[in-house]
Amino acid sequence: MPDTAKPIPNSLVVLREEFDDWAILFDSATGNAFGLNPVGVFVWKCLDGNRTIKEIVNELRENCEGVPEEAEGHLREFIQDLVEQGLAGYETQKD
Repeated sequence: MPDTAKPIPNSLVVLREEFDDWAILFDSATGNAFGLNPVGVFVWKCLDGNRTIKEIVNELRENCEGVPEEAEGHLREFIQDLVEQGLAGYETQKD
C-alpha cells in the first residue's frame, strides 16, 4: 500500500472489549472472530480513514511506552492481516 493509504475498519465488524484491555473483533457476515491485545485495540481505534500507517505509528509512540523501531513494519503486517480477513480495508481516494 502507498504511504498515503488510510486504513478503515469494515463497518460490519464489531469490537467487543473484554477484560484487561483485550478485545475481540466479530464479523457478523462471516461469523469470524479475531482476538486483539491492548496494542491491537489501540490500533483498531485509530483506523478511521483519517490516518496513514505512519501517523498511527506516531500516535503509538506518543501514547505507549517502549514502541520498537520496527513498529511500522509490524503495524503494516497487522493491518494486512485484518485486510486479508475482511476486517479492514483502505479509504478510497476522493478526487
